[in-house]
Amino acid sequence: MPPRSPLPPRHGLGAAWLRTPDRDQPRPDPWPTMGAWLRHRLPERVDVAGMLAQKRFVYADGDAVAEDHDYAPHTFVWFHRDLADEVDVPGELHVVHRDARLVVVDKPAFLSSIPRGRHVRQSVVVRLRDELGLPELSPLHRLDRVTSGLLLLATERRWRGGYQSLFQDGAVRKTYRALAPVRPGLDLPVVVRDHIAKRRGTWQAEVVAGAPVNAETLVELESRRGDVGVYRLTPRTGRTHQLRLHMNGLGVPIVDDPLYPAVRDIEVDDFSRPLQLLAAELELTDPFDGTARRFESVRSLPL
Repeated sequence: MPPRSPLPPRHGLGAAWLRTPDRDQPRPDPWPTMGAWLRHRLPERVDVAGMLAQKRFVYADGDAVAEDHDYAPHTFVWFHRDLADEVDVPGELHVVHRDARLVVVDKPAFLSSIPRGRHVRQSVVVRLRDELGLPELSPLHRLDRVTSGLLLLATERRWRGGYQSLFQDGAVRKTYRALAPVRPGLDLPVVVRDHIAKRRGTWQAEVVAGAPVNAETLVELESRRGDVGVYRLTPRTGRTHQLRLHMNGLGVPIVDDPLYPAVRDIEVDDFSRPLQLLAAELELTDPFDGTARRFESVRSLPL
């Protein structure tokens, strides 16, 4: 691991770092200078010359890396990446609770939880690290980009383990609500139990027949609104796309689901049809002081 970064976070993101190879490692190319090594190490699309001229590469002591500095083995270099323009995600990011250890937010659909791929600035973590001045803020569980509702985050690294262990042990009660068609003859409430797997590079997860159960959801119908109903979903596990897959398997796919039953080709900046799935409630016993905590979303269906 590198030493502490000499650069402060920017836009809620820590600086990236590189390290030159150790002296005893063979070098495929002669790198007479640090500038030559940076050109070798970084993709061609990176304007290394321009960044060197702007003193955007720095050593551990904060001094700028220069084009003609002699190459040095086992040397750390930090810099901030250029970020692509992103379309602002509509909807308010509500902070529903904040204390010394926890931040609980109610996120809108289409806002990524963590910086990933084309969604960096438009993510909960990056926005709130900057807005709240919490450079170590990190999520304690997963929430799909297209899902709305409650997300818990730890304010500092030292608190993460205690809270994450609750999620890993199934000690956090999660309640979701979803809009979906009402299907005559569907006997509810029902507990759906099966094995869900998702292969890397595929959009959809799938149920694996005959495999050991790894996913379980209690499905209840709370109310009806014409041909659609408000369903209360209580997952007892947390597999990828579990609720969406279980509802689809019951013949009542969640309204405006872009993946189930079929993948729809949607532009990344098309926010017109949010998935009607809401992470509505979270309950837990705080591992640090033993207090009972319960949080509710400020949103309601339809989204």
